[in-house]
Amino acid sequence: MYNFSKSTNMSFEDAVATAREVLKRHHFAVLAEIDLRKALRRDLAVDFCPYTILSAYSPQLAHRAIQADDEIGSILLCNVVVQQHRDGRVEISAADPSATIGTINHVDLIWGARDLRSMVQQVVDDIESRPMSRRLESHATG
Repeated sequence: MYNFSKSTNMSFEDAVATAREVLKRHHFAVLAEIDLRKALRRDLAVDFCPYTILSAYSPQLAHRAIQADDEIGSILLCNVVVQQHRDGRVEISAADPSATIGTINHVDLIWGARDLRSMVQQVVDDIESRPMSRRLESHATG
């Protein structure tokens, strides 16, 4: 498996907001948020489904990885993708760090990739499981 993926009953906007919250709670910093739908509309004049990429990293693990191999930067970021399919289903996915960083033959990077893999899997699982509690809170207050 090269990525983690879950479908959710949340709206696209709620899924993006929840992804940001869950990444922060798991000590990831979001460095960039890319609206691919908007970019494709601007650059190719095509209509595309809602598709947002949150480029995040774990500062502690990134620091460890760069100390072990200063050329790791090209695969250091964790991209969490939130996309709405044509059928309306919203999916959250992220690459498995073991499939990228974990393939480098460096013991410190392999351990870091294992730690990061666990964190990323937990983020994707937590995003998918958050919608019910958020909906209940908004209904209770509204």
